[in-house]
Amino acid sequence: MAAILIVDDEPDIVTLLRFVLTQDGHLIFDASNGQVALERLGIEPVASTPLPDLIILDIMMPVMDGYQLNMRLQTESRAKNIPILVLTAKGQKMRDLFEMAPNVAAYVQKPFDPKMLRELITGILASCGEKKNV
Repeated sequence: MAAILIVDDEPDIVTLLRFVLTQDGHLIFDASNGQVALERLGIEPVASTPLPDLIILDIMMPVMDGYQLNMRLQTESRAKNIPILVLTAKGQKMRDLFEMAPNVAAYVQKPFDPKMLRELITGILASCGEKKNV
C-alpha cells in the first residue's frame, strides 16, 4: 500500500500506529524526533532515500520538535509536498501554528480512536493518489 513515516517520541504510540497500519499493508518507518526523521528522509545527511507517502508527526519531541521539522521540510523541494498528519496532545494551539503549512492534511488530537485515524489516513492517501494522477 503506502510507506508511512511515524515521527513520535512515545514508544506506545508508535507501537499502536505500527500495529494498526501494518494490518492495512502499509510499510512503516519511525523516528523518535525531527532530527532522526531528517536522517530517515535522506535530508540530513543528504542521501537518495525513497520518500514516504505520508508522515504522521507528533509536535512535542526532544531535539527537534514537529513544528521545526515541518518548517525544515518546507525548504526541501523533494520533501515539501509529502502530506503530514499532525498528531498532538496540544490541540488548537498547534493547529494555529500549522495553519499556513500547505502540506498539513489533517490534525488529530491525542488520545485518538485508532479506527478513526485509520479511516483518515486512508482518505489522505486516496486524495494524494488522485492528485498524482491529475
